[in-house]
Amino acid sequence: MKDTTVWEPLRVRGNKRLPREGMERILIRGVNWIGDAVMTLPAVAAIRKTWPQANISLLAKPWVADIYRETGMVDELIVFEEPGRHAGPAGKLLLAAELRQRCFAMAILLQNAIEAVIIARLAGIPIRAGYNTDARSWLLTHAVRRSRAIRRVHQISYYLEMVKALGCLDPGDELQLDLQAETASLADSLLPEPAGGNALFIGMAPGATYGPAKRWPVERFTSVATTLHRQYREAVFILLGSEQDREVTDTIAAAMPDRCMNLAGRTSVREVMALIARCHVFLTNDSGLMHIAGALNVPTVAIFGSTNPATTSPPGRRNVIIRKPVDCSPCLKTVCPTDFRCMNLIGGEEVTAAINRIITAQHVSGLSVPVGEAAGAGGKDASLIVLPPGEGTSEA
Repeated sequence: MKDTTVWEPLRVRGNKRLPREGMERILIRGVNWIGDAVMTLPAVAAIRKTWPQANISLLAKPWVADIYRETGMVDELIVFEEPGRHAGPAGKLLLAAELRQRCFAMAILLQNAIEAVIIARLAGIPIRAGYNTDARSWLLTHAVRRSRAIRRVHQISYYLEMVKALGCLDPGDELQLDLQAETASLADSLLPEPAGGNALFIGMAPGATYGPAKRWPVERFTSVATTLHRQYREAVFILLGSEQDREVTDTIAAAMPDRCMNLAGRTSVREVMALIARCHVFLTNDSGLMHIAGALNVPTVAIFGSTNPATTSPPGRRNVIIRKPVDCSPCLKTVCPTDFRCMNLIGGEEVTAAINRIITAQHVSGLSVPVGEAAGAGGKDASLIVLPPGEGTSEA
C-alpha cells in the first residue's frame, strides 16, 4: 500500500545529512517485531541504494533476523541474543564490545528506543542517526525530529521518510518480499501432496502478540473455517502463529478433523514465510504474519479492530481490510475496556464472502493466477476494501 498522506518534510537537527563518502562499514539497528521489521524493508532498501558499495550489517533480535536476511539487502546479520548472552547491562556491554571490533563508520537506528543509541555510542560508532525519540536526541549526531504528522502516516512511510530526511535515496519500488529458493522450498516438506497442482491452501493467523483487543473472537474464526471446510472439500487449512496462539488454533483445529495443519508454535520464521507464500488466501488479525503475507503479495483478508489500518495495513496490492468504523476505534489498547464492539460487529458471513471472492477471482480450481504474483488489473491499492456496517463494499 502506498501512503498518499501529505506532510511537511522531516527536519534534522542542524539540517545535517549523512555523508555519502567514506562510509565503508554501516550498521543498521533493526526493529524488534515481525510486522515492524517488514515495514522497515523500504528504509533498508533506501540505505542500500544510497551506499551500494558499503558493507552493511544489521543488528536484530533472533525472531526478526530471518526477515532481514531473506531480502539479501545486507551483507551481515548480527543477532542480538536477548534473551541470552546479550541480556542485562553486562550483555549490552558485551554486544557493544563486539560491535566495536567491526569499526563501523555509521549507525542508522530504525529502532526508536534509547538503548539502540547507547549501544552504538558504547561501540564507538562516530555517526549515529535516527528519530529523536525516548529522550535520546543528545546521543545522536543526526537527530530527526519526529513530528506529529509523521506519527499519523503508514509505518512504512514512518521509517522511510526518516532515512530520506537524512539524505537517503528513495528506493522507488513498492515493498515486496521475494523468498530465496532455499526458503521457498521449505514448504515442500511441510505441505501434504500435492504441494502444487490443483491444491487449495487457505492460511489463517488467529493470534496477535500485542493483546486480545486485536484478536477477532476464536468462535468466529472457527465458524469461517468450518464453512470453508464444507465448501472446498479439497482445501488444506494451515493454522499459523506462535506458541502463545496454540490454545486458539487448537480450538479451530478441533472443529476440522481432517485437512487441517495446526502449526502454531511449530515452525521457524523461514518456514512460516514459505507456507504463507503457498497460500491462495490468508485470513488474519492485524499481526506480524499479516505483514508477511502482504509483503509476499498473497491475497490477504485482514481484520482490524483496535488498531488503525491507516498506519498498519498490510503491504501489497491484494488485500481486503474488514473493519467497522465505531466511535472508539482505533483505541490502540491491548485489552478492550468496554464491549469489544469493533470486533463483535464483524460477522463470519462477510469474512467468508470476502474469502470466496478472492478464491473465485483466482479461478483456483485451475490455478490460472499463480500464487504470489501481482494482480494486473485495477491499479495500485484497487483491492483495498473496507466493509462498513450495512453498506456492502466500497473502495477505501
